[in-house]
Amino acid sequence: MAAYSVKKISEMESTFGGGMRLARAELGVESFGMQVEEFPPGFDKYPEHSHSEDGQEEVYVVLRGSGDIEIDGERFPIDPETLVRVGPGINRRIFAGPEGVRILALGAVPGAVYEAPDFSKPAASA
Repeated sequence: MAAYSVKKISEMESTFGGGMRLARAELGVESFGMQVEEFPPGFDKYPEHSHSEDGQEEVYVVLRGSGDIEIDGERFPIDPETLVRVGPGINRRIFAGPEGVRILALGAVPGAVYEAPDFSKPAASA
């Protein structure tokens, strides 16, 4: 693996109908999860989920646009000035605002070696 990587988001392989860019795999990151999630205006189909099974905590950073994140039933507005951390076992769901939203999602399991899930691997290596 090279000592550094530089890549435009638009050049990264995507999955889930283009809604997720495989940033971790494309940059060669091995120590934590990292994806770019991009949703069109008003998108409300992001699945509610938690990481109770794998123990992962996540941090969400809005790169552009706005929306809401629902955490255990409570909604919070998100925009490029807001950072959000959600611990494992806590339900979360994202809703895109009127101009859509692009989010950098970072995740890892506290105290554990990171293991990339199959969905985050490029099609050629999955």
